[in-house]
Amino acid sequence: MTLPAVTLHDGSTIPGIGFGTYPLKGDEGYRAIRTALDAGYRLIDSAVNYGNEEEVGRAIRDFLKESGTPREEVTVQTKIPGRDHATDRAIAAGEASRALMGLDQIDVLLIHWPNPITGLYRDAWRGLVELRERGVARSIGVSNFTAQHLADIIADTQVTPVVNQVELHPWFIQEELRAEHARLGIQTQSWSPLGKRNAPFGEAPVVAAAQAHGVTPAQAILRWQHQLGSIPLPKSADAQRQASNLDIGGFVLSDAEVAAISALTLADGRLFDGNPDTHEEM
Repeated sequence: MTLPAVTLHDGSTIPGIGFGTYPLKGDEGYRAIRTALDAGYRLIDSAVNYGNEEEVGRAIRDFLKESGTPREEVTVQTKIPGRDHATDRAIAAGEASRALMGLDQIDVLLIHWPNPITGLYRDAWRGLVELRERGVARSIGVSNFTAQHLADIIADTQVTPVVNQVELHPWFIQEELRAEHARLGIQTQSWSPLGKRNAPFGEAPVVAAAQAHGVTPAQAILRWQHQLGSIPLPKSADAQRQASNLDIGGFVLSDAEVAAISALTLADGRLFDGNPDTHEEM
């Protein structure tokens, strides 16, 4: 069963679950993205720094041609890197991503990290606003921004991001930031939604929820993500796992099950030293 689409504050809609593509590259990456599209994923997430925008664009173009699926049914999003945070460089980066993907428009364009030490994230956001005005990007958002970073760019431009894609999994549930997103009308997206190699598949609340609903632990966590109000972006190169991860529309966790999985969170359960106040990714 397909999850309902999510309406962003700019009026556009995106799927309620997406497919993460890091670090899928080359022919293997192309095949994985194609099988994901064939399985029913309609939100494909990429980034300049993933080095796979060409493969993502080619896979989407081929899928659309061969399946007859209308272009508007597939949402592609990508992210500009820290080295392109000056306004003119951000504009050039967005144009380059669209050209490399070979698509008419980038549906959702994000700033990958705020890089506050460099201090140009406001300038980068001005560039994305311009790209939206030019039609290069339909919707614009950010990734890994804190509440303060969000406040800074909104005050600077009076333009609120439609999305903030952040680390969010049972070890790190980002409760305060999600509340700020809700206040501002920003949609939360989750990278590494299962917790990667630290996935809590064996933890009692996850096991109990999975058994209660006859699903896998991964499906239970992805459903938990959905019920938190976030759009998860799981990644797998395995076609069966791709299909399983997508199949989370047929059951509903109880409030108690959601709360029990959320209670796994740690004070700093980040998967690596990715604090947006200090992390720089150029």
